[in-house]
Amino acid sequence: MVGVFYAAPAPGADPFVRVGSKVKKGDTLCIVEAMKCMNEVQSEVDGTVVDICASDGELVEYGRCLMRIS
Repeated sequence: MVGVFYAAPAPGADPFVRVGSKVKKGDTLCIVEAMKCMNEVQSEVDGTVVDICASDGELVEYGRCLMRIS
């Protein structure tokens, strides 16, 4: 176990992105909490979110696909 995937900045808040969202390099996509540290995951490319592969609150590990951006 590495961390917990969070799609939104707080419980009940709107998610950072949804399928179909346009993103730019550096935009925050989600948060992964690891050892009580909240780590923002930022886009490495410009594009459109075509799939969100993890569910909010799900445990994720290294190498796990969190989102697909086209």
